[in-house]
Amino acid sequence: MSFHEILFPTGISLGARGGPERLTEVVLTGSGREERNQRWRRSRRKWNAGYGVRRLSDIDQVVAFFEERRGRLFGFRWRDPLDHRSCAPGVAPGPRDQALGIGNGSRTQFQLVKTYGQAFAPYVRDISKPVTGSVRVAVGGVERPVADFAVNTATGVVTFVAGRAPAAGQTVTAGFLFDTPARFDADYLEADVASFQAGEIPVIPIIEVFV
Repeated sequence: MSFHEILFPTGISLGARGGPERLTEVVLTGSGREERNQRWRRSRRKWNAGYGVRRLSDIDQVVAFFEERRGRLFGFRWRDPLDHRSCAPGVAPGPRDQALGIGNGSRTQFQLVKTYGQAFAPYVRDISKPVTGSVRVAVGGVERPVADFAVNTATGVVTFVAGRAPAAGQTVTAGFLFDTPARFDADYLEADVASFQAGEIPVIPIIEVFV
């Protein structure tokens, strides 16, 4: 997949509106009961970044970013205004936020994930675009120094260095900030310049991609 490791302007993305979407097939039977089938295994997020555009400088940034991505051709990093950290909003990520797996003494790689929900059917989402320098890792509840592991910020894989693999039975956890891989969902932008100081692009469709 063609992807550019560059972040959409956060001053604009933080004013966007959107969220997760799922595809569920609902069939009404003759008895009046419903049969529901999950068509997508994963949710997919969509946003309209147009709400974040207020000034001519915003339009200039968006148009330049759109042109460099060639419209829908190249993906990019997107900072979801509602969901970009391993913990609750307004809280700093901690090394015990999210469970990544259990060590066995030789396993050295663990994928960053975020789990939604608890009791009934938790949804585990792979996190592939952590923010550089934000990942904190703990093993068995004890935070590890950054020298013990490396983080691939293009895939979200945490790799422990030789000799520092988690022991068998120890839980590996992590906290982090992250971006969502995304792309423009249109090859056309319609801008409206109201004055020399203000303008808008009412619709800037952004959609999550899986990398």
